[in-house]
Amino acid sequence: MKRFSFSLQLLLGLAAGVALGFAARIWDVAWLTETLTRVGQIFVQLLKLAVPPLVFTAVLVSVANLSNVSGAARLATKTLLWFLGTAALAVAIAIGIGLLVDPGRGVTIDTGAAKAVDTEGAGTWLDFVTGILPTNVVTAFTEVNVLQIVFLGAVLGAAALAVGEPARPFLDLARSVLELVQKALWWVIRLAPIGTAGLIGKAVSTYGWDLLAPLAKFSVAVYAGCFVVLLAVYPALLAFWGKVNPVTFYRNAWPAIELAFVSRSSVGTLPLTQRVTVERNGVDRDYASFAVPFGATTKMDGCASVYPALAAIFVAQVFGVPLGVGDYLLIAFVSVVGSAATAGLTGATVMLTLTLSTLGLPLEGVGLLLAIDPILDMIRTATNVAGQMVVPVLVARSEGRLDVATFNAPPRPLDGARAATPRAPEPATA
Repeated sequence: MKRFSFSLQLLLGLAAGVALGFAARIWDVAWLTETLTRVGQIFVQLLKLAVPPLVFTAVLVSVANLSNVSGAARLATKTLLWFLGTAALAVAIAIGIGLLVDPGRGVTIDTGAAKAVDTEGAGTWLDFVTGILPTNVVTAFTEVNVLQIVFLGAVLGAAALAVGEPARPFLDLARSVLELVQKALWWVIRLAPIGTAGLIGKAVSTYGWDLLAPLAKFSVAVYAGCFVVLLAVYPALLAFWGKVNPVTFYRNAWPAIELAFVSRSSVGTLPLTQRVTVERNGVDRDYASFAVPFGATTKMDGCASVYPALAAIFVAQVFGVPLGVGDYLLIAFVSVVGSAATAGLTGATVMLTLTLSTLGLPLEGVGLLLAIDPILDMIRTATNVAGQMVVPVLVARSEGRLDVATFNAPPRPLDGARAATPRAPEPATA
């Protein structure tokens, strides 16, 4: 397999999974479906195993690394503003598509049989805020509460910044743990072609047209919204604000986007996202060590902007609840400021319940969409990860921290060891 690039290996795994999934479905091969399911489950379990230490140390170190970056406050502010701005563009597109296609009109689903999911800690803004604060540090890790782990990492990182020199041994330990976890997770990522075959094969063999038919319009709307963000919004920002070639960006970023699509995990893709951002897209390593981990837990244009906006419109139409201009503005507001609610591997369920409860829509609507959530989550996560790489490129370009020569060079192979310190950034001309 070393003769094939990692991207090609992922594509081969994807093709094999689709073929095996169709074979299992057409000929009703139960053992094949079970095998594909087990392979996919093992791959996801391996990714999830690294989540608590990876998220905690990545967020802690990313906040602490701001001390190594000149103009850190300006960079952090620009990054956050770009996070919010691109989220606003994504939710505006989603609302526009929702108004255009009316995804819930004519849908015949037994809403009486729908049950609300367990929304404890996510049903209201108060629940969300209190849910971020852990009652027990150990429980936050054992129950893999990603939001609480993010909170702990951010607080300790800020505290380490404030303490200064006495905190250096602690930060050195955190950086060492982060390096170890990323190396172990990279070994798991190298198994992604096999995991891809299992995950996609299981999806193809399990989710047929009978399941998708009632929700086909909504599913198409979600994919359309994400594709507009991926293929129109991001390229326009890269070309006009970043002054870089969008095609080159996607050529460089493709392995991370592809892995995000099949793994459905921004956090699980984090090591690859960071390598691509630094080694292929030429973003300054010190800045990327803050922006990429922070984005992996808070920058969710697919899960927090496109999906909840369209889902809210869908649920309102299915349950016959009219929405006014104020409601659409509220959807936009919740989607932009509530992005952190989708941190890590939680998918979009938390964000959707938050949006529905804010609008006063039935939370049973979440249950209606859970059946097809894995299919929608693939494109949502790919959009998330693409945005997590676009923003660092835009900010780095504007701050003279983008190595344009690295960005435009042929993509570096990702199979070997991590590259050493990148070349000095070329000053930005825009």
